[in-house]
Amino acid sequence: MRHVISVLLQNEVGALTRMTGLFSSRGYNIDSLNVAPTDDPLVSRVTLVIAGSDAAIAQLNTQLAKLVDVVNIHDMTLGEHFERELAILKIKLPPGGSDRVAALARRYGGEVLDDSQVSFTVQMTGDPDDIDGFVRAAEKLGELSAVARSGSVAVSQGEITLSTYTRHHRLTG
Repeated sequence: MRHVISVLLQNEVGALTRMTGLFSSRGYNIDSLNVAPTDDPLVSRVTLVIAGSDAAIAQLNTQLAKLVDVVNIHDMTLGEHFERELAILKIKLPPGGSDRVAALARRYGGEVLDDSQVSFTVQMTGDPDDIDGFVRAAEKLGELSAVARSGSVAVSQGEITLSTYTRHHRLTG
């Protein structure tokens, strides 16, 4: 099963290496990793996407929670959440292909950044499955010359935030 895990991590040298090392030492590949600042300059928010059974990921989360740099952790897939990703695609198009790609971009909620035939560039933000669908459809219309994806970011639905999660649930979900 695919798991989206959000972690508040102390913003210190080596903290991210220690955290990701935990996954690799146990044989798990990180499918997506996003790190960004929070409102607290001492803490960063890390969003990881990994695949594994619920039991295996729960065990990983328990081990992750023991790391001294981890402030808080929440497996977003245990409850309702919002997940989004940013993607920018550059497509080399055959003659006359720009109208079809522009229409495709509009259908998926994308924005055309450059409408040049040799470097038609589209930006989109959305659910990772929607972005996957757009990429598959765009491949049929031209040659993908660049695909840049941010990786997932996620927040819980409702009033619970990652910083208040432990007041309402066990640390590892």
